[in-house]
Amino acid sequence: MGFKRKRMISREIKELSLLFEISQKLSETLDLKKVLAPILQMMADHMEMLRGTLTILNRKTGEIFIEEAYGLMPEEQAKGKYLPGEGITGRVIDTGQPAIIPRISNEPLFLNRTGSRKNLNKEDISFICVPIKIGPEAIGALSVDRLFNKRISFEEDVRLLTIIASSISQAVRLRQLAEEELDKVREENSRLQNELRIKFAPKNIIGTSKAMLEVYDQINKVCQANTTVLILGESGVGKERVAHAIHYSSKRARGPYIAINCAALPESLIESELFGHEKGAFTGAIGIRKGRFEMAEKGTLFLDEIGELSLALQAKLLRVLQEKKYERVGGGMSLRADVRIIAATNRNLEELLQEGKFREDLYYRLNIFPIVVPPLRDRKTDIPLLADYFIEKYAREIGKEIVRISTPAIDLLMSYAWPGNVRELENCIERAILLSTDGVIQGYHLPPRLQREEISQGTKCRGAFKAMIAAYEQEILLEELQRCRGNMARAARALGMTERVMGLRIAKYGIDPGVFK
Repeated sequence: MGFKRKRMISREIKELSLLFEISQKLSETLDLKKVLAPILQMMADHMEMLRGTLTILNRKTGEIFIEEAYGLMPEEQAKGKYLPGEGITGRVIDTGQPAIIPRISNEPLFLNRTGSRKNLNKEDISFICVPIKIGPEAIGALSVDRLFNKRISFEEDVRLLTIIASSISQAVRLRQLAEEELDKVREENSRLQNELRIKFAPKNIIGTSKAMLEVYDQINKVCQANTTVLILGESGVGKERVAHAIHYSSKRARGPYIAINCAALPESLIESELFGHEKGAFTGAIGIRKGRFEMAEKGTLFLDEIGELSLALQAKLLRVLQEKKYERVGGGMSLRADVRIIAATNRNLEELLQEGKFREDLYYRLNIFPIVVPPLRDRKTDIPLLADYFIEKYAREIGKEIVRISTPAIDLLMSYAWPGNVRELENCIERAILLSTDGVIQGYHLPPRLQREEISQGTKCRGAFKAMIAAYEQEILLEELQRCRGNMARAARALGMTERVMGLRIAKYGIDPGVFK
């Protein structure tokens, strides 16, 4: 018998032995997690395989991921993610056809996304990949790396891998279905968690954006403890509302909630405001006066703009936080302080530390549980909710019926940067309600700073007055066309202008009446 014949018989025996071992392993269970690692090990032993991977297509997400691998580190396996048509593996799953790459160094489509071959001589590596199919549908791929050898029959390797892929296809399908079902469960779980977070969100805070949901989570985590909280954020973001929410969700909710703005009082008075004073402590102290700490006993004290305190007062505040004791101004008796401290600032305390304007020990004592309230520009999906809330609030107070806010007005609200945050939005809505005469808030009811700098055709309006006039005219046209369902003639009659003038105005602003039909 010739050498070639002997080698062919030897190969066939090895293949049959491998297929028999795989079938035995599959007969034990169809749980791919349990059988795949041993199967890849068998392939490595019989096929001189350097590396092997089994990838599965998640039909819902469109992502191809490595389910199991031989010869890859866990971190390398985690990097192996593709889309259909992407790289060799993605193309095999997309086309349903096997791929043979004799030398991966010559194939630009070979991505090496796992990074497992970056320090190897790619001239010596061959890559073979076959689809795993259920009927005509490719649900994954099986691939191997092996050393390049001119004597190797790649077609024989493809044939063997195709048989193995067919053998494990049912197990792969079960795993694919399980993974897709798990994704559904994860999505549903995430959706329900968000619904619960919104449902149990503080009643005094408006917002369902991701940034605000994170704030709600932090409030829920800290509210039941007595931990000192530091609320950070720009002016007008609603830091005091967060402090309110923490207090009224805590065990101290039945106790007093006392607030003081450290920037609103002169330094000569703020110590007395915080700690109280005895009779005769200074000129005008005609009797004993309780301070905010004493008033907040068994409750919460909110120290707004904590960054404005003088260094001397910072030292006294630190003592209260550490020892839970303080004295009234002019008094010698120590009083106990059973008070939870919530502080807030719009200043960068770390910069103040560097400048020597804020005590380092006080900073670390306050910064136990920081909560950062996002600016309005980072939670723009909350703007319509906030606008509706303020419309309802001020319409009731002013005694006007506001039925809606126009689309151009909403566009202005959504495109503005809101340096004054929620407080600025509230003021804008109150102003707009005062100016509205027909139950609709229009864009021209909003302050000039919100008006667009450019109108539709790119014509710049220089100066606030021109901007207001252009925005006013454009919005009137849009509103009337919307009311008339795009009928230009009817809109022109309603506005008291000719169809020709109406046409010129529509052309000027690039308005398409057809969108309203």
